[in-house]
Amino acid sequence: MCIMKPPTTNHQPPTTNLFSLKNYRQIYEYIKSDYVRYGGKPKLLKILINVLFGRNHCFVFSFWLRLCSTKNIFYILARIMHKKYVRKYGLQIYPRTQIGYGLYIGHGIGIVISSSAKIGDNCNLSQFTTIGSNHNKAAVIGDNVYIGPSVCIVEDVIIGNNVTIGAGSVVVKDVPENATVAGVPAKILNYNNAGRYVNNRWKK
Repeated sequence: MCIMKPPTTNHQPPTTNLFSLKNYRQIYEYIKSDYVRYGGKPKLLKILINVLFGRNHCFVFSFWLRLCSTKNIFYILARIMHKKYVRKYGLQIYPRTQIGYGLYIGHGIGIVISSSAKIGDNCNLSQFTTIGSNHNKAAVIGDNVYIGPSVCIVEDVIIGNNVTIGAGSVVVKDVPENATVAGVPAKILNYNNAGRYVNNRWKK
């Protein structure tokens, strides 16, 4: 039986030093990468205007999520705002969840992600997605992965890079790189241009 290796992720948790300039630069890098995924130019003024006026609640949620992922001078405010969006939109993504650069949340409502999940760069999360585990060991998801609406990814499966998961799928087995899967349970449909719905990818 072939054992699939987990994809490597570029997620680097910021330090817990409250006054570390490197810490703030890293948080800002994550915020910029998320903003790019929505088609915006990563300029500080544009990002702040978007957050202050709530033009896109999905990005605004990501903004506060990144800010409360580690201790910083905005941490208390970020926690309050994060909880507000969790209650309002049902976006249950925990600050301690390991998420890479370029997170995109489409039609953000009713998303539940286990804190034990590991998500790579340029991941698309759609509405009513669940990535969970009853044993505190959820999925490892690679880079450039599109997860369609109402998808359920169960336990510690491994999702390779450049994967597309079709709407309504229930994923209970590992998915190899470059595959498109769908169904209950999810099965491989093809290897034709998977990950094609991951647009505006963040590149360092």
